[in-house]
Parts: sequence; structure tokens; C-alpha cells
Amino acid sequence: MPDFLNINELDLPLIERLINRSLALKQGAKSTSRHLAAANLFFENSTRTHSSFQMAENKLGWSQILIDPQASSMAKGESLLDTLKTLKAIGVDVAVVRHQQADWYQDMVQNKGYPVPHLVNAGDGNGQHPSQSLLDLVTIYQEFGHFAGLNIRITGDLRHSRVARSNAEILNRLGARLTFVAPPQWRAPWFDQYGHYAELDDDLNQQDVVMFLRVQHERITQRENQNFSVLDYHQHYGLTPARYQELKPSAIIMHPAPVNRDVEIASDLVEAPKSRIFRQMENGVYARMAILEYVTAESR
Repeated sequence: MPDFLNINELDLPLIERLINRSLALKQGAKSTSRHLAAANLFFENSTRTHSSFQMAENKLGWSQILIDPQASSMAKGESLLDTLKTLKAIGVDVAVVRHQQADWYQDMVQNKGYPVPHLVNAGDGNGQHPSQSLLDLVTIYQEFGHFAGLNIRITGDLRHSRVARSNAEILNRLGARLTFVAPPQWRAPWFDQYGHYAELDDDLNQQDVVMFLRVQHERITQRENQNFSVLDYHQHYGLTPARYQELKPSAIIMHPAPVNRDVEIASDLVEAPKSRIFRQMENGVYARMAILEYVTAESR
């Protein structure tokens, strides 16, 4: 039974099918999914991803089991695995899970004998964010129609970003040319295998996609938070009006959101003509519909 845990575990033809299916659904294609039930378990705060999955399930005509992990038996000490087994026993077909622990799903993958719902990873610690990655791919493909040869720059808190980890590997596999920009304390050697580090202003006018990451104050140390200067960060690593003017006419701006306005991106540029931030959110619903169809395809 397929799960959707790490986009980089999927082969490229399947990823291309998911992209095309997302765009077809956006253009009005009817889903062939039968009536199923989903449970959304979010152990971390989320607005976009949580509501986007809910909307995707609504559009598919699915039932939703509403669970607040803080008010469930997990707050009494029940393991995630036992909770998922319970959900399966009562008839839940898909569990969408966001968890602060990286690789939260490994227990389930290694114990495939336990009946649990199809699993969809809605973000695991600083590990992976595969549904965000798919919607990012959909947005880039919708803009350019291809990935090979595109210059894509990812800027910000690379060390803690599951979005950057998911996107760096898959965009490299798809043939994009990647560069990374980050303050020294937020760099990670892991990214070297997929591109190289640069300064934000290096070849900025040659970039097709400039992707900014949220400063994740909840994941950095108290000392880092105390030493963080909004003005300094914005001047060195943020999209300013001057940098916006340097971008070529066809370039697009992306951000997984929520945006810290005037930190990663100048507030007036969040809705600028080159910004695709809200289109990313729109595409997220259809990408998640495609994901839910994919993991339940064998259930029809």
C-alpha cells in the first residue's frame, strides 16, 4: 500500500504524473476517488498545510475525522503507532500527520505488519515536507513548463528547513541548477551535494526562481534569537526593492509561508507581480488532492 512520506523516494515518472494530475485537477478534471475517510493529526501549529489538506479532502468528497492530538489519548501517553492502529480499526483510510519529530513514520515503515491507514507526511521536524515540495514543483512547472537548466536560488534558514531539504534533492534530480544562500550559522554541508553556496547578490539577474525560507524562531536557540537583527538579516538575506529590480522579467519569487514581512521579503513585495506565494497556496490544494488519490489508488 503506498504512503507519501518523502518525495525523493519516488521515481521521476511518478512525480511527473503527480504534477500533471495536480494541474488537471486545477483545470477541472473530476476525481475518480470513491468516498473515503481521512484523519488529520497535526502535532505542530499549521494554517496553510492543515487547511489545504482539509480543502483537498472536501473537494474529493471524503469524510474527515477531526483529532486534536493535545486532547486525545496521545496526551495520556498513547504512542503514535497505537493511535494510527486505532484509526485504522475504526475505518480511517488515510492519516495525514505533521510531527515535530523527524522521521516520525519510521516505526510504521519498519513494522509493516501492523494495519495502519495510508500515511501522508505533512512535515516531520527538520526532515521532509513532501507535499510542500510537490506544490512547489507544480508552481515552477506551471510557470516554465520544465525544470532542466533553470537557475534556482534557495535563501534563508537552510539548517532547519524541511522545505529546503525536500526541494534541493528533487530539483537537482529534475535538472535544475541550484545555489544556496544562508547566514554561516544556518548553513548545512548536506546541501553541497545538490549545488553550491553563493551570496544573494551573485548572479541575481540570472536566477529564474528565487525561493526564500521563513526564519524559524521556534527552532533556533535562545541565544540565536537574542542576537537576531531583523534589519541586518533583511539587508543581507532578504528581498529588498533594489534586489527585486535586479531580477529578470521572467523570474518568480517563492516562499513556503508564513512570510515574516520585512524580514525575508519586503512587505510590499509579497504581492508583487513576480511573487507566486499565493499561487503556491492555491496549487497546494490540487497537489494534495493528487497525493490523496495516489495513496488510495489501490483501495478503489
